[in-house]
Amino acid sequence: MNHLPRKRIRPSDRDTPPDILYPLLQAAHSVEKRLEDTLAMVELSGPKYAALTVLVAAGEPISLGELANRLTCVRSNITQLIDRLESDGLVRRIEDPADRRGKRAQITALGVQRQAGGARQVARLQDELARAIAELDRAALAAALTAVSG
Repeated sequence: MNHLPRKRIRPSDRDTPPDILYPLLQAAHSVEKRLEDTLAMVELSGPKYAALTVLVAAGEPISLGELANRLTCVRSNITQLIDRLESDGLVRRIEDPADRRGKRAQITALGVQRQAGGARQVARLQDELARAIAELDRAALAAALTAVSG
């Protein structure tokens, strides 16, 4: 995506709305790539980190359906994600006491460690991004990003 055009806004362009679509897309892709690279340092992907974070926050095993709801994704994706987490030794499936056909996801000690490592790396990335935009009004930036997020 580095080939997208960049337009500098000159004072004479003030009557024309700025082209923010491509810079916004470039920024989003760049931040997403940096997040994935950051999490890779602790052998996690974005989805794995998100699932582990939900499990840590829950403080107890939760059903796969509840995990899907909290991550806002379909259950078939959660099944595949749990398969990968389980093969990495980060999560295990246990019986659901409320539904004998159901399973719950339980984070392992290694999963807790890996999530904590991911959280430290994410915090470092957030600090790095905050320093990069230190001269900007962060509240205004957050409001603008929220406005375009729907």
